[in-house]
Amino acid sequence: MSEEYRFRNRMKVARAEKNLSQEALAAMAGVTRQTIGAIETGQYCPSAKLALILAGKLGKRFEELFYLEEVKP
Repeated sequence: MSEEYRFRNRMKVARAEKNLSQEALAAMAGVTRQTIGAIETGQYCPSAKLALILAGKLGKRFEELFYLEEVKP
């Protein structure tokens, strides 16, 4: 029996806590605003490197910002 997981994040909340726009966070991380938006909505899964950069820029540990959600059948 195979379990399925979905990659989730708390970026929008963490970004709001820092009072950062998508544009500002994108500039800090060296990506586009569209990339930040796609990550926040789950349309794009960042590389490990980018995920760690984003966590650092938002002052969070990786596991505080990103997590796996089990998909129930």
